[in-house]
Amino acid sequence: QVQLVESGGGLVQAGGSLRLSCAASGRTFSSYAMGWFRQAPGKEREFVATISGNGGSTYYANSVKGRFTISRDNAKNTVYLQMNSLKPEDTAIYYCARARLYTTASNPDEYPYWGQGTQVTVSS
Repeated sequence: QVQLVESGGGLVQAGGSLRLSCAASGRTFSSYAMGWFRQAPGKEREFVATISGNGGSTYYANSVKGRFTISRDNAKNTVYLQMNSLKPEDTAIYYCARARLYTTASNPDEYPYWGQGTQVTVSS
C-alpha cells in the first residue's frame, strides 16, 4: 500500500513563498510520475504540476507556470513543490499524488494514490 504524507503548508502573505513536501512509502518511488493538485473551497480539484519518474520532465498549469517549481529526490522518496510569488487565489488544500505510470500526467484519473492534503492560505 502506498502512503503519501504532505507537509509544509501554512499561512503566508501575498508575494511570499512556501515549499511543500510529500514523503512516499514504498521501494519503487522512481518508477512513477508524481503530481500536485489543489482544491479551493467550492471548487473542483485542479492540476498544479507533475514530474516524471526520473525528474527529467515537468509540466505545469498555466496559472502557476513561472511561479511554482516541482522537483523530486528519489533517494528520499520525496517530491517538492516550491511556490513563489504566492497570490490569494493560490489558497487551497494541496494534494500530492502518485501516478499509475512513469510519464507526466495532468488528469487526476491517472493518479490512484493520494495524500491527505495540506492547507495553504495566502492573505492579501
